[in-house]
Amino acid sequence: MSRVGNRKLKIPTGVTVAVDGNVVTVKGPKGELSTVINENITVNVNDNEVTLTRKNDNFKNFHGTANANIRNMIIGVTQGFEKKLESVGVGYRFQIKGAQLVVTAGYSHPVNVDVPEGIKLESPSNTELFIRGIDKQLVGEFAANVRKIRKPEPYKGKGIRYADEHIRRKEGKKASK
Repeated sequence: MSRVGNRKLKIPTGVTVAVDGNVVTVKGPKGELSTVINENITVNVNDNEVTLTRKNDNFKNFHGTANANIRNMIIGVTQGFEKKLESVGVGYRFQIKGAQLVVTAGYSHPVNVDVPEGIKLESPSNTELFIRGIDKQLVGEFAANVRKIRKPEPYKGKGIRYADEHIRRKEGKKASK
């Protein structure tokens, strides 16, 4: 049985957590995030500590999720989140043009992706892409959508992958005897 919902969250200095009904707002040096919590979960802020309680055991799944979401908001406004993507393949590259990401991934045309507000992109080389932001869900979703343009394939390993991702390689066809 998971006890994530019972975890007490420490509020770092420079961060404020405000509760208004079932809306929790976290403000910090990098920005402000807010989320709606289930009405059967109570959020208490006391002495630089956030605790969550539930009305009864029917809401255990909301309890742990709410705790994890508030924790991610606190980490986001203090440190932020980052995903690194790599493109592997001849001619595969990333290019940042204003509020758009241009991905060349082996198609007959480049793929243009609109960058959502709250996401910062950095491309130290044309085969690497850093996606940074304070909202963990937004950073992860944008990285997954960029990866989806050309998923890595198992035979040659070409495609767009996360930097720490391991691609299981296949051998391919063998010549007949």
